[in-house]
Amino acid sequence: MLIDVTQTTDLPAATTGAPAPRPRIHRAWFVAVVTFVTIIGAAAFASLPGLLIEPLHKEFDWSRGTIGSAVSVNLALYGLTAPFAAALMDRFGIRKVVAVALTVIAVGSGLTYWMTAAWQLILLWGVLVGLGSGSMALAFAATVTNRWFVAKKGLVTGILTAAGASGQLIFLPFLSWMVEHHTWRPAAITVALAALAVVPFVWLLLRDHPADIGTTPYGSDVFVPKPPPATGAARRAVTVLRDASKTGTFWLLAGTFAICGASTNGLVKTHFIPAAHDHHMPIPAAASLLAVIGVFDIIGTIASGWFTDRFDARRLLAVYYALRGISLLFLPILLAPNVHPPMVFFIVFYGLDWVATVPPTIALCREQFGDDSAIVFGWVLASHQVGAAIVAYLGGLVRDVFGSYDMIWYASGALCAAAALMALVIRRKPDVGAVAMAA
Repeated sequence: MLIDVTQTTDLPAATTGAPAPRPRIHRAWFVAVVTFVTIIGAAAFASLPGLLIEPLHKEFDWSRGTIGSAVSVNLALYGLTAPFAAALMDRFGIRKVVAVALTVIAVGSGLTYWMTAAWQLILLWGVLVGLGSGSMALAFAATVTNRWFVAKKGLVTGILTAAGASGQLIFLPFLSWMVEHHTWRPAAITVALAALAVVPFVWLLLRDHPADIGTTPYGSDVFVPKPPPATGAARRAVTVLRDASKTGTFWLLAGTFAICGASTNGLVKTHFIPAAHDHHMPIPAAASLLAVIGVFDIIGTIASGWFTDRFDARRLLAVYYALRGISLLFLPILLAPNVHPPMVFFIVFYGLDWVATVPPTIALCREQFGDDSAIVFGWVLASHQVGAAIVAYLGGLVRDVFGSYDMIWYASGALCAAAALMALVIRRKPDVGAVAMAA
């Protein structure tokens, strides 16, 4: 039974003389909805890099490797900022950190309208948008889930992770149409406006902790006082990394998630559209296929959250990576000028697996590292983005040198097979309660 006596009055029951009516829907679900919508609004920036490669190459004659380096900086900073963002949320609160991050994204994206040199692309899109997006990373979803939910954490993690795919579904077709008909500059301004539009929503509706409104986390009868602000956010992030890095589990999680980032954000999200265009597929058609991945990503991620609540997270990860690797090995022979049934099958299959790895990875972080799990996941996410950054650059370089993306598809398929084996090596943490009972 859930006890929530302040949802309608925000006052302790003792001050009203009787318990307040229990709401039908726990306030934690409203916080989850706000978080979901926030991530959707911020997803516009993640939809644009793959659309920029060909237009920037044509307008400025920059090599694909140069453009890929800006995307690489963006992805690397996205990941390296995440653990510090989780610690900053503990220090200053979720609402303030997310509002500032969205503003930084808007500034970086908006100023690209006037850029004329490659270093400006790296500074604005690579550094500013990378730092802002890193503060909006999956550590945001993990922090909200840890604070507001005791039950159904896997399901909620899956839903919040799927928000990014929902945003991709909303923005990608529209931005691709805009790039095709009105050049890339209006698309960059659209990303900036989308980020700014979410700021008031976050500031007015998001709450940092159940104690802020005098309620309990979902699935718990116990009122949890709001902890005091954690000082030394950067020091804490580094300390958590130092302690976690002494365990083999951390390195296995970081390694598998690096391969996850390499095979999704670094490869498919960045290079699928130009690779399809190499085979004479129109950019809007390729962007629409990438958006359809977002549709099935939502289904796959929410299902993965449900599975994570019920099955061994290690085995789930092994299955996900194995299936992803197999699908990537077939992609080079599926690219063609027109969309055909085998390509549609790949899009559906790959979409179901896109970020299905996130809920079981977060669950393993929570199982192995307890209260520090959000920050540990931030560091694991950093490895995800470093892997993505490396492949975002190498993909463009391979295309410049060999005239084709085929080699990078095959290499990523092999890496996914290695990730599947790594996931199976992770050891389960002993249940302390069970060990005590046995003793």
